[in-house]
Amino acid sequence: MGNEITDEAQNKKLVERFLKRISLFKNFSEENQRCVLNGFKIITVKKNEDIVFQTDEGTDLYIVLNGKVKVSLRGLNGNEFILTNLKEGDFFGEMSLIDGISRSANVTVEEETTLRVLPREMFMCTMRENTAIAFDLLNALVQRLRKADDIIENLAFLDVNERLVMFLVRDARKDSEKEKSGYYRARKRTHQEMASHIGVSREAVTKALKVLAFRKEVIEKDGYFLISPDACDEFSAYS
Repeated sequence: MGNEITDEAQNKKLVERFLKRISLFKNFSEENQRCVLNGFKIITVKKNEDIVFQTDEGTDLYIVLNGKVKVSLRGLNGNEFILTNLKEGDFFGEMSLIDGISRSANVTVEEETTLRVLPREMFMCTMRENTAIAFDLLNALVQRLRKADDIIENLAFLDVNERLVMFLVRDARKDSEKEKSGYYRARKRTHQEMASHIGVSREAVTKALKVLAFRKEVIEKDGYFLISPDACDEFSAYS
């Protein structure tokens, strides 16, 4: 029993420090922070397990304490389209938190992840006491809507080759590794993983990589891809 009490106290201190780093909670008063802290549950989910399913009835807010999750849509044929990846400090479930309607996407753990779970009733009660929280939440929603607009635009106007290059350019920009040849390095992913990110079939990705390799825009090497400087420059505005 003594260890359980100690663990709970340590978890609360950890969450308290973490809340101050998340924009959604920066306007909380000390009283509201205490209220939220008392309402939080902490859970750990193993790799490849689903946290929520699309159309689930849950309305809790989740904050990623550590680990990594993916947010995706799954078609009736089993195909998956990855909307985004979330890591430490990110949160999800805010749409259902606000309107109380079922989940709009699936969230799956990509590596063992610890999450904080806040019930909707607790959050809404706190937000009524501090209306500034609503503006932070609206700002987060607008950012995600803008990202959704970018996805729709890419699906509407870019062909498979362009979508794949843009995805790899984003990865290359994150890694910030440049070869002596001038090519940028992006970590290697499976064809299926890339297909899920850009909304096409695995076969389409395989075909696109052959075309891009012929053009010398994307070179596949051991453990990574090399992206040409011209391709990086062309898609830098999107990344």
